[in-house]
Amino acid sequence: MAGNLRPRSTHSNSITSNTTKQQQQPATLAKRLLFPHLPPGSDLPPLFASPTCSPELNAEAYDLLALALRAFVNTWWTKITRYDKELLPEITIVLTTVLRTFETRLLTTDFSLFIFSIAPALITQHYRDYRHAASKVSTSYAMGGAVLLPHLFHQLQPHVAISPEGKIDEEYFRQALDHVLKSCLPPQDYAPEAERYIIREIILKVLVKDVIPRVTQPWFIQRTILDLLGPSLDAEPDKPPNVSPPSHTHHTHFSFHSLLVFFLSAMQSISGMGLALVQTYKQTLSTIKLVNHTARPTVNQRRASEPWRKARPAPMSPTRSARSISPPSSSYASAASSTLSLHADISPPNPQRSSSHYAREPLAMISELFTMHERFATSAVMHTLCMICAATTPFMDRLLTHLLYTRILCASSILFVLRLSKHTLFPNGYPGPPPIDPTPEEQIIIHQQLLRRLREQVPAFLAPALLGSSPERTVEEIISPLGNAACNAHLAVFIIDALLLSIFPEMGVEGSAGNADVDVAERLYDDGKDWTPGISRSTSTMTP
Repeated sequence: MAGNLRPRSTHSNSITSNTTKQQQQPATLAKRLLFPHLPPGSDLPPLFASPTCSPELNAEAYDLLALALRAFVNTWWTKITRYDKELLPEITIVLTTVLRTFETRLLTTDFSLFIFSIAPALITQHYRDYRHAASKVSTSYAMGGAVLLPHLFHQLQPHVAISPEGKIDEEYFRQALDHVLKSCLPPQDYAPEAERYIIREIILKVLVKDVIPRVTQPWFIQRTILDLLGPSLDAEPDKPPNVSPPSHTHHTHFSFHSLLVFFLSAMQSISGMGLALVQTYKQTLSTIKLVNHTARPTVNQRRASEPWRKARPAPMSPTRSARSISPPSSSYASAASSTLSLHADISPPNPQRSSSHYAREPLAMISELFTMHERFATSAVMHTLCMICAATTPFMDRLLTHLLYTRILCASSILFVLRLSKHTLFPNGYPGPPPIDPTPEEQIIIHQQLLRRLREQVPAFLAPALLGSSPERTVEEIISPLGNAACNAHLAVFIIDALLLSIFPEMGVEGSAGNADVDVAERLYDDGKDWTPGISRSTSTMTP
């Protein structure tokens, strides 16, 4: 009898031990701070509304949120009271609602127009206006040098949110953020002024006083470009010299073995090149088929439907009857999943405006950055590229959109950004020491390193044709329009405005919906000229 009961006892003991191990596992920081009432072993509620969001992305987002609330909220809240543990869960509930509403808007926004048309057009106009303003310094236009470069640039790109010295008006962004919160927060959370003001001022402080003043510094931009280019070839450790016997002792030694080794090495190189060509050919065919069959609908295709011609109303803010985070409702899930089949609900596009010419503005930006219109060789190359892209406009639009949503705006990229932000902002679980700005001497070194790295990117045999007779001067002209913080602040404000209008189109002025079918180049320049980069537009108007 005892022998028959022994296996059951062992099995029950193993189940009990496994359950005890699960309960003894330490709870994560997000569960301890944000969800203290969850039972042990239970999973965190989903943070995002999309049903296809991976658990890994959900965990990383919760971890970053918990670290931020512990560092910036819990430090001063525990000094007020040590017994109230409900503030962080309440903030989490509000932020979850905001993130889900914001996510729904992001999923219903086509960022192809912003990435490939609006942002390159703003950068191109920034370079043109900067060079135009720099040419007026120390002339009668600047009152003999009395007017500085930032003031001349501000005359070409005036904006109500920024002064000629580059100082940002906080009230402008305060009102913009208030509208964003009104669109994202439920009515019961937007009504209390204290709760709304705290969230608004926190975001305002981070954006206006921390992010924009830093990312507009010339040294920050130059160092970021250096990081993207990677280490220099000269920075590699020096290899020891190859000590070999004198050549005269072996130049007469020639055997069948050396001939066979040379032949096999050549065959291996040729076969490697052949395999690479075959793989490239297969990858190209696969990409072309994928682009032609699963292309994301463009903005102009969406404009073909009558409701899109008008300003889109803001989605209704979700309401919550209980102060707890629940799985995404059906409205969230339907909004998140409807973007994958959006082309099924869109009427046929207007044949007169069936293409968006996404390659137009990036080519114009490259031409302006490298001053290609000033040299015959680069001008001929750029015009050839323009003709090729113009002939293949429908395919280029689909290809660029496909690459955007499969290589850049994808789950893996978002996960990488979250992990990088967590390790950068909270290296040891707590905010690290504030970064030290480089000294003027170090900024000069960064500038010189960037000039050398950009010069190394161009092969020596192509440098005279692409960079002209003075490659150093051409490379310097690429960097100089980003060398003034006040002028860079104008560019940052315009980009933020364009991004907010892409996500919240109802924030635009009345009557702007009637110009929805006008291309970006026509809105910025409106001079009726051809879009080839060889044509220079000296003046432009931009409505803030």
